[in-house]
Amino acid sequence: MSGILYVVGTPIGNLSDLSPRAVDTLRAVDFIAAEDTRVTLKLLNHFEIKKPMVSYHEHNLRERGSAIISRILAGETAAVVSDAGMPCISDPGEDLVRLAAEAGVPTVVIPGPSAAVSALCLSGLSTSRFSFEGFLSTNRHNRLEHLNTLLHDTHTLIFYEAPHKLLTTLHDLRDAFGNRRISLCRELTKIHEEVIRTDLDGAIELFSEKTPKGEFVLIVEGASPEVPKETTLDEAVSRAKELMEAGLKQTDAAKQAAAETGFKKSEIYAALLAD
Repeated sequence: MSGILYVVGTPIGNLSDLSPRAVDTLRAVDFIAAEDTRVTLKLLNHFEIKKPMVSYHEHNLRERGSAIISRILAGETAAVVSDAGMPCISDPGEDLVRLAAEAGVPTVVIPGPSAAVSALCLSGLSTSRFSFEGFLSTNRHNRLEHLNTLLHDTHTLIFYEAPHKLLTTLHDLRDAFGNRRISLCRELTKIHEEVIRTDLDGAIELFSEKTPKGEFVLIVEGASPEVPKETTLDEAVSRAKELMEAGLKQTDAAKQAAAETGFKKSEIYAALLAD
């Protein structure tokens, strides 16, 4: 009988954020698949958990993933963890869960902290609709192409960024989006946790003078919704004429133009007759 794959969320900084259910799960499984076994070992030692681990990261996920699934299919239970936060979010755990689904392996999630959602909650920007974009490409052409696809996106945008690339990314965001509001969150749940609420110009000025430290979550204001252009009756009539030239009858053209512009069909039809 197949075992189970547990997707276990780990702390993003403060070890007290590891849930009792997560501790019990890590103690109960046969082995743990970890992004970096050295990082996970510190967590396990803190909670006095002794379990065999296998390294599972982006550079070995294809060969190691199949081996992990084979062990679970043979009856073992496993937990997959990332260095910090929820596995599968900008993390190779995504591929392992896909393999498990394809093999019919039962998968159970043990929820835990998420840097993206935590930063969003602290940002002061809209949380009703958001888009997680993760890390931008290190290739500038690909990075700018990615940002260009988001230009008119009204969702609040979430990015991860390393300190040594922060200033370059801020400049690229400014070039792509203009001067939008941004919240920069660093070292969340740690001693030096900091949330900077400003705009892109302010962030660029700040980090041109101050060296960024720690991993950042960037919460960027979405695009302003486009206000529909008001259509005049003359424009509505012109639209009806275009539809007539395309083959619609006068009444059908007036009806279609009314649906598109908000004017009454009778108004457009009367104008067509008068013309």
